Amino acid sequence: MELTQRQRIIFKKVVERFTYCAEPVGSKVLMELLDFPVSSATIRNEMATLEKLGLLEKTHTSSGRIPSKFGYRYYVENLMETSLEAPIKASLQSVFSQRHYSLDEIVEKSCSILSEMTNLTSIVLGPDSTHQVLVNIQLIPINAKSAVAIFVTDSGHTESKTFHFDEAVSLEDLRNCTSLMNDHLVGVPISDILDKMQEIKSLMAAKLVRHEVLFEAFTEAFMKFASEKVVVSGQSNMLYQPEFSDIDKLKRLMRILENSHLFKEWAQQGSNQAIPIGTRNELIQIGDCSVITAKFHYNDLEEGQLMVVGPNRMQYSKVIALMDYMSDVIEGVFGVHEEGDASDEQKE
Repeated sequence: MELTQRQRIIFKKVVERFTYCAEPVGSKVLMELLDFPVSSATIRNEMATLEKLGLLEKTHTSSGRIPSKFGYRYYVENLMETSLEAPIKASLQSVFSQRHYSLDEIVEKSCSILSEMTNLTSIVLGPDSTHQVLVNIQLIPINAKSAVAIFVTDSGHTESKTFHFDEAVSLEDLRNCTSLMNDHLVGVPISDILDKMQEIKSLMAAKLVRHEVLFEAFTEAFMKFASEKVVVSGQSNMLYQPEFSDIDKLKRLMRILENSHLFKEWAQQGSNQAIPIGTRNELIQIGDCSVITAKFHYNDLEEGQLMVVGPNRMQYSKVIALMDYMSDVIEGVFGVHEEGDASDEQKE
């Protein structure tokens, strides 16, 4: 679809104005926004043309127009300019460089930051470890009632869990438990670990004094390891979006956002429109909602995903720029970027 330069500018202004104020945009407002002289009548004619092309829609309650779903897609693919202010970049770098974060902490922190900075709902998916194979277990004592367990998989993924025991566990029990676990669990897929734990329960009872305490601790740790890492933040932000003033619609969306299985079904419907944005991002249109996704890597084999969910009327350039930069920062935390591999924005 070829638009004239004037049509492109007018359409871009309509999208940016509407995403900001949620009010239909009329010719008089556009006259004030445009940086070149043009009459109100000419603007109305151009808007009528854009409507015929399917980029704009006319509402029943106003003479102004709003972007259509197709219009948002056209904007993202052809007109959007992404940029992130230097103070925001510095703030993100500072947050993630303050200390060493675990995988779970990175997922939770990223989710919280995204929802706060976009005023939308954010979802962060950690890597799926269920298809990985356990290659090593270490159990490091802290004191008589606590220890740190470290699990390593064939993908290079490392996960740690601090155990706090109700009763003292001897160093001998910890050494014997580590040996037993490595003898019987190494080489087992994460998805099968819990079943395998039941099989070695009797061995633990025969070799360990505090076998019940250690069995319970490891079972809980493996359940967490094998579970899907999904964090959702900012659901209440939807309350302030005029598109979700219908309480029944809002309740349905909340149920979807709070259930990972429902969310996957919702996001993978055949009627959805998915538009790739570069190599990392994707826009998925689902009815009157949009989902922006951004992939990031923990290592060469594992990837996670940032998601922002909101109405089709969202500030795409800001959201996408933020997610893209955050993905780079997270990869930097895990040392994924080789020297010279960071984005141009990070080099600035």
